Amino acid sequence: MIRTEGITDVTEETFAAEVLESALPVLVQFTADWCGPCRQLAPVLKEIAREEVDRIRIVQVDVDRESGIGVRYGVLATPTLMVFRAGKPVKSIVGARPKRGLLRELADVLPPFDR
Repeated sequence: MIRTEGITDVTEETFAAEVLESALPVLVQFTADWCGPCRQLAPVLKEIAREEVDRIRIVQVDVDRESGIGVRYGVLATPTLMVFRAGKPVKSIVGARPKRGLLRELADVLPPFDR
């Protein structure tokens, strides 16, 4: 498993509590050890997890170890990023992105900044 600081590993046993029942939107990265683009995306997700801690949680699912979750949500490629709000998937993004591009794609599913 690609370990990324600040990002929780989710399993079949913890998926409901960590993702479906979260008060914040949750970005789930479907990843695998052998996935090069997943490794490229790891530092981007780490930065976003640290900077946007009040607006989104980021977790990862290893598709080789937790294949049932990937099958349930129709994940066909890694990395797939899926955003869940109120227990439902609301956005899916396939492939690695630079930070600015990823934040732009996530803008419509993130809660507004508290000012």
